[in-house]
Amino acid sequence: MKFEEMTSAALAKVKREETLVVLPIAAVEQHGPHMPTGTDKILCTAVAEELESRMPGEVLLLPTIWSGASAHHLRFGATLDTPLGTYEDVLEGIGKSLLDDHFCRILLLNGHGGNIDPMRLVLRKLQPEYPEALLVAACYWDVIDLPGSGILEGGHQFVGHACEFETSLMLHLRPELVDKEKLADAGELVPDKLDGAFLSRDIYQRTSEGYTGRPDLASAEKGARLMELVLGNLDGLVKNLLDQPLGTEYGEFVEQ
Repeated sequence: MKFEEMTSAALAKVKREETLVVLPIAAVEQHGPHMPTGTDKILCTAVAEELESRMPGEVLLLPTIWSGASAHHLRFGATLDTPLGTYEDVLEGIGKSLLDDHFCRILLLNGHGGNIDPMRLVLRKLQPEYPEALLVAACYWDVIDLPGSGILEGGHQFVGHACEFETSLMLHLRPELVDKEKLADAGELVPDKLDGAFLSRDIYQRTSEGYTGRPDLASAEKGARLMELVLGNLDGLVKNLLDQPLGTEYGEFVEQ
């Protein structure tokens, strides 16, 4: 089910407790010299649309929120940022719209690292007002064990930025958007942690050219394997979320 393609009458008939509403959230920002600015939006939307196509009776897919919290990329240019407060208000407003319409299982499916803290904060804001609802946030790659998959070859066995993971997915989905002549090792990534403490550094401070890892090792074949791995695990997540009880008291979630 796709929210924007349905009439209000059709949406009124959707069984709220038996449906997971999925809101893809992404960003449009610089992705180094080899990847398009719309990478996060393109990849996250592709994952969400394929998930809906596999589970059309269980998933109600909303349009992708393409703009994200991207201030940490602004110094490289080619970036569209939504200020944090505004971005949180947008997500909160959409959440309230759904919850007031009695939808009660909502997943924010994220495709951009800068959105992680804001999306969690928004759910923290919503939960006290709607304690009976199941409010969930996850990056689409959270559901997989990337190091354990054995797919990536580079030392960065995690999702970075225009990295081996994202570049492989783009080579699989939209290869014409990748400048293959500019694929190269990003070099050392300046850390954003020190002795367990978070260091607030933007991407201009942490990278040489605005990307991370080993996109030079990316391939369409790896992208196809990664896509299937992500979707297989998202399928399981959706089923588990639909099986989760809805309640407001401890005793409704544990066996007495």
